[in-house]
Amino acid sequence: MTTNGWIQIALFAVAVVLVTKPMGLYLTAVFEGRVRWLAPIENVLYTMAGVTPDEDQHWTRYAGSLLVFSVVSMLLTYAVLRLQASLPLNPTGLANVPDRQAFETAASFLTNTNWQSYAGESTMSYFSQMTQLAFHNFVSAAVGLGVAVAFVRGLAKRGDGTGRIGNFWSDLVRGTLYVLLPLSLVLALIFVQQGVPQTFEGPVSATTLEGATQLIARGPVASQEAIKQIGTNGGGFFNANSAHPFENPTPFSNWWSMFAIFLIPAGVVWMFGRMVGNIRHGWAVLSAMFVLFIAGTGIVYWAEARGNPMHAAAGVDVAGVVAGHSGGNMEGKEVRFGIANSALYAVVTTDASCGAVNSMHDSFTAIGGMIPLVNMQLGELIFGGVGAGLYGMLIMVVLTVFIAGLMVGRTPEYLGKRIQQREIQMAMLYILAFPAVVLLLTALSVVLPAGLAGLNNRGPHGLSEILYAFTSTAANNGSAFAGLTGGTDYYNTLFGVSMILGRFALIVPVLALAGFLAERKPAPATAGTFPVTGPLFVALLLGVILIVGALTFFPVLALGPIVEQLQMLSGRVFA
Repeated sequence: MTTNGWIQIALFAVAVVLVTKPMGLYLTAVFEGRVRWLAPIENVLYTMAGVTPDEDQHWTRYAGSLLVFSVVSMLLTYAVLRLQASLPLNPTGLANVPDRQAFETAASFLTNTNWQSYAGESTMSYFSQMTQLAFHNFVSAAVGLGVAVAFVRGLAKRGDGTGRIGNFWSDLVRGTLYVLLPLSLVLALIFVQQGVPQTFEGPVSATTLEGATQLIARGPVASQEAIKQIGTNGGGFFNANSAHPFENPTPFSNWWSMFAIFLIPAGVVWMFGRMVGNIRHGWAVLSAMFVLFIAGTGIVYWAEARGNPMHAAAGVDVAGVVAGHSGGNMEGKEVRFGIANSALYAVVTTDASCGAVNSMHDSFTAIGGMIPLVNMQLGELIFGGVGAGLYGMLIMVVLTVFIAGLMVGRTPEYLGKRIQQREIQMAMLYILAFPAVVLLLTALSVVLPAGLAGLNNRGPHGLSEILYAFTSTAANNGSAFAGLTGGTDYYNTLFGVSMILGRFALIVPVLALAGFLAERKPAPATAGTFPVTGPLFVALLLGVILIVGALTFFPVLALGPIVEQLQMLSGRVFA
């Protein structure tokens, strides 16, 4: 580890803190209907869709609208991918996407996961990339943002007994028009200035040093790269994702990529505090996120900078010989980013449900690779995806307040609203659905021949590859260890199922909880009300998050990355 590396990490953290309030103010204005500079376009969209944007929907109607939109858009994407060869903007004549892969890809981009079991430049036409994958990059992020705002409305409402939480269609349109599109436009221009291609022309031919001819893929990369980061999507135009020089050419573009991932998730937390009338509580929630973010970054940076002791013992740590100390673990990392920015990027992308990678997590040390895995297993609530991080964290806040109430013998209250049986049932359904999907599908894949056939590594690392894949897909993250062959019919099918369950089995309980809370009348705070703004609350919230995550996933982590780390320290490898 170097002082320069820590300074870069610290400056990034400071930048995120500084942008939190301005972004939160803008988001609040958008979802309170005070930003209407694109009102003519907005109204045309409502008219074409035949919806009433001012209708205050009951939570069941909100959820129904969301599910109908999701089903229809997924079927459309599946159809386009299956008919790709017959559609325009296909300069290299790419074939139709196979059925299972088309199903997995449609589910992946629908759910904001953006898991890819294919090489983008040799599988997807420009038409598929722009009209389907980029489209979902916008609307899947807008859906998550809308659900978060609906949950906040449920908390903020004064209890009219109706269970109404806003309008799905207006949330979807406003999030896209006023948040995601303008931010993506600005970021795309920054990327173009840094050297990211933006063209409709086909591959360019180049002559190598040996005299051979090489086709270099290119396309409308900058526009898709921008919404990939802003919308915490993560799907790469190229197979190497953000390690590819056409997606992420410079350290400056790398910094903006990470900053864009945290931009909206940080602002949403401030928006939440403003809309519920308790900004100090919003900062307390953000503080818990920052503690987990800094802790994770420190561990990964330490593990990767320390490197593999077996390399030093074998005398193959060349950088270490030159420097007089360990050169760190540079395997799977780009020299232009180095260890510090690779570690930071890995944590940022798994703290948020982005999935973009500028290094291969499969090549990290066991502990270095475990932290991104744990970040997802905590529920993608350390900033999390656009919107999803906030409502994931607020579920943990509800559980924390419930536990605190039981400890002092009071009916639990959160922001003046009582947390009773049906509220805690929805919170527990949310908390249990995710590990159930991950652990059941992982267990199935480590005993079935079709699951084991995808492994490229034996021993505990092989288990980590399968566990990471199902954690990433169920958490709607999309990053991969890059050591598992996931392009088979078996994994295409199960990953698609995992992504759909990981998205909608969590969103529906969140909307139900929002509706239940909207019905309750708030009571004034008393001397016995548990405070949700101070260090005690933050510490208790962190304890609940870590205990829930540890109790759920620790056994399988002990069989995977933990035992792998111990074996590495003892000098054992698995051939």
